[in-house]
Order: sequence, then C-alpha cells, then structure tokens
Amino acid sequence: MSSYCINPLCDHRQNPDDIEHCLSCGTSLLINDRISLVKPLRPLTDDPFNYFEVFEVDDAGTRWNPVRKQRVMKVLKWKSPKLVKLIEQESLTLQLIQHPNIPESTLDDFFTFVPKNSPLTLRCLVMDKFEGQNLEQWIEFNGKISQSLALEWLKQLVEILDTVHRSNFFHRDIKPSNIVLQPNGQLALVDFGTARRVTDTYLAKVSGSGGTSAGREGIYEITSVITPCYTPTEQINGRAVPQSDFYALGCTFVNLVTATPLSDLPTDENTGKLIWRKHASQIDKPFADLLDDFMAPLPGQRPQSTEVILQRLNKLPLQSKVHKITRSKAFIISAALVFFTLIGFGGFKILLPVMANHLVAQGKKSEAANDSETAQNYFNQAIEYNLQLKLSISQFYLEQAARYFNDFKLAKKYYELALKYNNKDINAYNSLAVVCWQLGEISCALDNYQHILKLKPNDWEGHYRLGSFYDEEGKEGLAKEQYERAIKINKKAVPAINDLSRLSNLKEDYTQATALALEGLRLTKDPKLQAALYKNLGWAKFMQNQYSEAEKYLQKASDLDSKRIDAVCLLAQVQEALGKIEDARLSWEICMLARTAQQDVFKWRQELLDRLTNKPKISQ
Repeated sequence: MSSYCINPLCDHRQNPDDIEHCLSCGTSLLINDRISLVKPLRPLTDDPFNYFEVFEVDDAGTRWNPVRKQRVMKVLKWKSPKLVKLIEQESLTLQLIQHPNIPESTLDDFFTFVPKNSPLTLRCLVMDKFEGQNLEQWIEFNGKISQSLALEWLKQLVEILDTVHRSNFFHRDIKPSNIVLQPNGQLALVDFGTARRVTDTYLAKVSGSGGTSAGREGIYEITSVITPCYTPTEQINGRAVPQSDFYALGCTFVNLVTATPLSDLPTDENTGKLIWRKHASQIDKPFADLLDDFMAPLPGQRPQSTEVILQRLNKLPLQSKVHKITRSKAFIISAALVFFTLIGFGGFKILLPVMANHLVAQGKKSEAANDSETAQNYFNQAIEYNLQLKLSISQFYLEQAARYFNDFKLAKKYYELALKYNNKDINAYNSLAVVCWQLGEISCALDNYQHILKLKPNDWEGHYRLGSFYDEEGKEGLAKEQYERAIKINKKAVPAINDLSRLSNLKEDYTQATALALEGLRLTKDPKLQAALYKNLGWAKFMQNQYSEAEKYLQKASDLDSKRIDAVCLLAQVQEALGKIEDARLSWEICMLARTAQQDVFKWRQELLDRLTNKPKISQ
C-alpha cells in the first residue's frame, strides 16, 4: 500500500504509507491533519487543461463527520477565478442538498492547502464515496435494460432530482457516467461540480429581459456546461433551467434502453428528434412517449417538475396494460360489437360519460394551447353531461398550478380556477394563500387563510397557518392570538407551542418560553420539532444568564437538526459568554456563511457585524 503526495509539481508522488512527508518534495502526506491520499481516481498528468485531480482518500474525520472512512477528494490545481467559483459552488451545493444517494460534504470538507516550497494554493473538496459501477461502465458489459428496470431506475433518479430541485438547485450534467449503481441496487447521482442554484438573479439573467444588453448578459454571464448528445439547446446557449435536467435524463435512458451511443442514433430531419424506438423493442409506447417528452426541444414542452414526472410514472403500469389490451384484435372486435349494440338499443345515456370525458380532454388541449376561453367552454359543456367532472377539472387545474408553481401569477390563475370547480378544497385555498403572499398580495393571502377557517373553524392547523402568516408579517400580537387558538383546539399542537415559545422569547417572557418549550418536548418525538424547541429553551436560558444549560440545549438542537442555523448563532453567543473563544469563532463562521431563511438569524448576523465595525446599535 502507498500514499500519494498532493503536490501536482512533485516529480515522484507515490510514497510508502509509513512516512509522514513526501520523499521527493517534502510536502506533508497528512492533509489538513486528517486526510491521506490513497490512490488517484484520474490519471495524474502534466496537462495544463487537467484542472482537477481526484483521489480516493482515508479521512480520519472531523467534529461534523467523526467516523473514519474512505472518501473522495477533488483538488483544484490552478487559481482560475471561474474554476475557484465552480468548486466553491460545488462545496455549498453538497452542504445544502441532503439525500442518502448524493455525496455528503460538510463545512470542514472544503479547505485550502499549500504544498511545501510551492507557489500553488490548492483548493480541496472532500465528499463521501459511493461504491459500485457508473452506468456507462455497467451498460458496456450488460447491454440494454428491460422496461421494468428502466422504470425502477428512472423513479429512483427522479426522486433524487426532486430533492435537488426542491433545494433550489439543478444538476446540469446528468449522464450515465455520473450515475453510480451501488451494490444494494440503489442509484447515486454524483459530480455536482457544475450544479447551479436557482436564484432570482439567475432567472433574470436567463430571461434576458430587454432584448439588448441585458439579453447578452443573460447568455454570456452564465457558465455553459456541455456534454455532447446530453445537453439541450438552451443549456448550450447558457440558459439552463431545471427542465434541462429532464432532457439529459431522457437522453440517459434512451442510451440505457438501446445500449447504443446517442451519436450513433439517427435523427428526424424535420424535428431533430432522436429516432430510437426500433432499437428498444422492449419499451412500450406509453414509456417511450414519456422519454420523448423529456427530450422535447423547448423546456416548456417537457414535464415541468419532478412531481409531475412521478405522477406520470405511477400511472405508467396501468397505461402500459391498457395499451397492450386495446391493441389486441379481440378488443377491437368486442368494442365494435358493444358500440353498435348500445346504439341499437338506445344506449345513448350510457355514452354520456364518454362524451363528457372527451370534452374534458379537448378542454385540456385548449388550455395547453393557452386558449383559456375555449377550454372553459369545453369544461362547462362536459359538466352538463356529468356533474362528477367538477372534481376532475378542479384536479386538472391543481396539477397545472403545481406545474407552474414558480410562475406565481400563472399558479394563482390556476388555483383560482381549481376553486371555481371545487370551492371546498382547503389545500387549494392554502396554496393560493402562499402564492398570493409570494406576489405581495397580502389581502389576497389573508382572505384565503380566513376562508379555510370558515370552512373548518375548529381546524387547529388552519389557525396555526394564519398565525405563521401574521408572524412573518411582523404582526406578533395577531400571531400569538392564532397560536393560542390552535393550542386551545388541540393541546398537542406542537408547532404552535414551539412558535408561541419563540414569541415569548422575543417578548422577553423567558419563564413562559421555557414552560412552553418543555411542554412541547414532552409531546413530540419528531427530531426537527425537538430541535426547534431545544433552541427556544436554550435561548431562554441564555437570556437568563444560565450559560451552561443554554449551551447544552443549543448543542442538542444543532445535533438533532444540522440546518437549525439559529441554534448555532445562539450557541456562538453562549460560547463567547463562557469564554470558549475558539468554539465561538467556529460557530460564528457557520452562522454567517450557512444558507438559511430563519428570520432571527439575520438579526444576530447584523449584531455581530455591528460589533465588529463598532457600529452603535440603533434602537427600534
């Protein structure tokens, strides 16, 4: 066994494993006091365009990841601003996306290292390693996959992408070589080096509003990531969107079900679409149609969200079964006989549901073509034939709203239409309230929250949601009133107990905050709720100068939920009060750098910045 030197300028990088420094250049073989390089996972070359080196490493562990294990380390050799930004983005991405089949990396896993007597500053990113073969290697030895395996793998990957997209990221480089088949049969998605975070700034650049200089900025300021045959046109032009991942996913599965390089497949001269179905006879039409939908030329023609894809995947087995039955000669003959029998015996009424469903289908097509008026006419005619279709049409509009949820104005329109056909759907009112809130239409949000309570006045969750709305709007008195109503209806309404405890801390009623937090902890076993309650308990103890107890509770909160950044910010203040300056420095670093939407964090960050700049505190 040997150990490798991290210095890319070293003449002889392989060393025995029983020495501490490289025999050739003298660089330490223990990186950052914990990491030994076991073997390179890519060839070590002098090629100046080989920007990254990748090693399997032995990681002795850190405070955040205390278990010793074999992991992977990516090393950026050159100080290019764009490449530095990419590896920094990858580190942040892996910290924020939590999924068992995505590599895990913590704050301590990204650092710099300077080899001995070297002008280089290396940027190192450590992440978990997945055992197994990537699918490019697997398909080379095993050939094309069956439809049942394709369906299983596709569902796994969409569920992983669901976590990625819900974390406001998209991958931008999905392909067989970036998917690992683990020994347990689970797929892992790797290489987030080109992942991008969906932000308002990014979307503004992608939209290229204005058509002139802004449009050019939209194209050229965003790094293009291109893998031939897997990258959609919009991404080649620097305008990748989350639906770009679906295009690459479709291409990946065409490769898997045909076992043919995509470059070897012909394309339609008129549409540019891949002609692949004759190479995958095991795939039936409904599944093939889904893959072609993934690879539609424009992002708006593809499924719009992972939720929509998962719904379609759940329907596929039934659609495949129906497809096989309806293509049989026996079915065609039987259907014809039934039809003529019904007409002959005055069975027109029996056909009414069929006619109604046909009208609904026409209405959906009109809606897809942005002809809302025609769609409404079709839907209204359908309801005349079959009153039960109201719920079906409402569900259709709810699916449309979910599909376009990031376009708040369009989502609002669809939620309102859904409620037109089913005005008792509490979930639709709640979603519409959230969308109105995002649009800044406060009265609209409030009306919908109150409508929920009219439909279900004794719904503690309805009062809790309204309280959360008031809380976010800074109306703490009204929020407190709704939280108390929720608890009065259900004494085990722990989310309301938790938020009421937080409000008590803000009002400096630390005795009440403590009592509520302890009551909540008695009632729940949910780790995230427990973390929030421990945070409120630690906060109250801190403000009462009971620092040791505060530290214990805040550390417990952080251990239960690593995303409770507000607990870490409070812990930093407690550690300062206890004189644990090094611990406090680390906690403040996490508090300042971590991504969070927790409202109290911003106040504590500002207080720290004011202290560092000796800025006087402004009284509220």
